[in-house]
Amino acid sequence: MYHRFVAAQVRKAFAEITAGNWEAMVEGMAPTFTYRFYGDHALSGERHTHEALRRWWQRAFRLLPDTQFTVDEILISGWPWNTRVATAVTVDCGLADGTRYQNVVNQFLRMRWGKITEVRTLEDTAVLQATLDRLAAAGYSEAHAAPITDLVPTA
Repeated sequence: MYHRFVAAQVRKAFAEITAGNWEAMVEGMAPTFTYRFYGDHALSGERHTHEALRRWWQRAFRLLPDTQFTVDEILISGWPWNTRVATAVTVDCGLADGTRYQNVVNQFLRMRWGKITEVRTLEDTAVLQATLDRLAAAGYSEAHAAPITDLVPTA
């Protein structure tokens, strides 16, 4: 029963983000957390503060507006004091340069008592990097900006 509840919460979180309400996800983070997006690009990096995560979501939606997230699979193990969640999510959005961005995201989360303590995001970085390169070539310089972290200010 607990695992079904967590799965429903994860689906709800992705539905909220799809609706543009990424703040609900930020509020779901524990006071101490790690949010890591793998790669070496404008959306990569590691964040540990709610403020840095907000700046990251703002950038993500500037670069990839109206992103639609479709949850394909959720795997859950553990109990409220140590829950592990794995997701496979399809990402799709139209871009300002007239092309489409489509990719698959795999996220691995850890939760403790209903709050997220760790997120590790893995995406096909070749597809993402090609998209960011197209956006930068179309004049969106933020597509090649330094990653947003707790230590590096945004451009």
